Amino acid sequence: METAAPSQANAIDWFLDRHVREGRGARVAFSDGARTLSYAELQTATRQFAGALAAAGIGRERRVGLLMLDTVDFPVVFWGCLRAGVVPVPINTLLPHELVGYILADSRAEAVFVAAPLHAALAPVLHSLRGLRHVVQVGPAPAGEPTGAPTLDGFLASGDPTTGTAEAVAEEVAFWVYSSGSTGAPKGVRHVHASLRATADTYAAQVLGIRADDVVFSAAKLFFSYGLGNAMTFPMSVGAATALLPARPTADAVLEVLRRARPTIFCGVPTLYATLLAQPGIGPGAGSDRLRVCVSAGEALPEAVGRRWRERVGVDILDGIGSTEMLHIFLSNRPGEVRYGTTGRAVPGYELRIVDAAGQDVADGESGELLVRGPSAAEGYWNQLAKSKQTFRGEWTHTGDTYSRDAEGYYRYGGRSDDMMKVGGIWVSPFEVEEALVAHPAVLEAAVVGHADADGLIKPRAFVVLQAQAADMDPDSLRDLLKQHVKERIGVWKYPRWIEFVETLPKTATGKVQRYKLRGGA
Repeated sequence: METAAPSQANAIDWFLDRHVREGRGARVAFSDGARTLSYAELQTATRQFAGALAAAGIGRERRVGLLMLDTVDFPVVFWGCLRAGVVPVPINTLLPHELVGYILADSRAEAVFVAAPLHAALAPVLHSLRGLRHVVQVGPAPAGEPTGAPTLDGFLASGDPTTGTAEAVAEEVAFWVYSSGSTGAPKGVRHVHASLRATADTYAAQVLGIRADDVVFSAAKLFFSYGLGNAMTFPMSVGAATALLPARPTADAVLEVLRRARPTIFCGVPTLYATLLAQPGIGPGAGSDRLRVCVSAGEALPEAVGRRWRERVGVDILDGIGSTEMLHIFLSNRPGEVRYGTTGRAVPGYELRIVDAAGQDVADGESGELLVRGPSAAEGYWNQLAKSKQTFRGEWTHTGDTYSRDAEGYYRYGGRSDDMMKVGGIWVSPFEVEEALVAHPAVLEAAVVGHADADGLIKPRAFVVLQAQAADMDPDSLRDLLKQHVKERIGVWKYPRWIEFVETLPKTATGKVQRYKLRGGA
């Protein structure tokens, strides 16, 4: 057993090394259906990875991109970076290649670790980045796609397994997560070492009540701040285990993991819960006889979905709200106190305000913008000072969400303060969807608004003015064509679920589209 570490604010000491020092090294930390990693094995692998970073000439505070699937390799790379004092930057694997390139260039990443199935298609973008010195493939290449790229196994082999841990202070930047958050280019959100433990000590400990004997399964991926907490830092805070799903979280794939891994905690987003409820035969535990609590965030959970889940699965969903800027959930329902249709109450350790346009607090029952103050707020956005000042104002973070609060302290979501919408837990900009539509030769103009589906979940709805030469095309075929075009151009989750062809769009005298008229169905 290791001797006690000196005072060390590097987050890896508390989340990983502490468990080995205290005799929990043999416990399973992660499994992905193919491989399993104990806490002791993870410690050794992260030391070797830190040594390999040093051998590759990647020093402290430099950035490394993680374009990886949810396998046991992800925690090795993430925590290995922290051990070395290098900054990991998880990247959404569903992003268009151009945005992946933008994030790597914007973060000035010196290396990127790419899941093998993504590598071949991304190679042209990666090779165009002059500052990217190392491209490492994670996992075996798909059949028929030899890449010749260095592999993670080979990279690890160059590292010293006795490499030590970089000293860090609590307020030192540990990792970045990119968030769109509003229209425009993605923003690099910089989080410090202390923020990881802050979310574990608040939401995980005091709301979720996570225990050492828990098994956690999060359908939300590790590259999201929501998934990072659910599936990595929360279970590691108590020495618990995580079941990972490398594939996309389809209903069938999620149910298979629920049956195989029998998790005690399941974390998803409202769209997934609604989809699972539509599966034939779903019943108690959704396949897991040990399921005790479910978590939802990313978008507001419709009351009907929460109630149906409770009736059929027998477990409550704790609906909450967090943000990339605050790292995880700061407002949530709690076990035994669930009030569906609300987002619950403030998580212990966080303070909330609802303010009007003048910044004054509103009375109970009135709506305004939600502000939050707490220990996990980001340091700011990378190289975006104006937007940092707009979001992080003193100790208060402006969420851009509209809320009201009742006399008992329960908060009710009222939508975004702007035109943004969340689809499947991910922010979507109407302007970005409009741009993708207009890029198609059949489209003259387009306007996109949020529209509720049958389950009350918001999805993009598009109003399209066609070019003259497309007016005679079959409408249904054209709708399918445009949906596929948007998926391929900006992301599979952003496509408009409904497309209506119109002759004109309502506009102001200055030519601006009046979206409020479209929300009414005009």
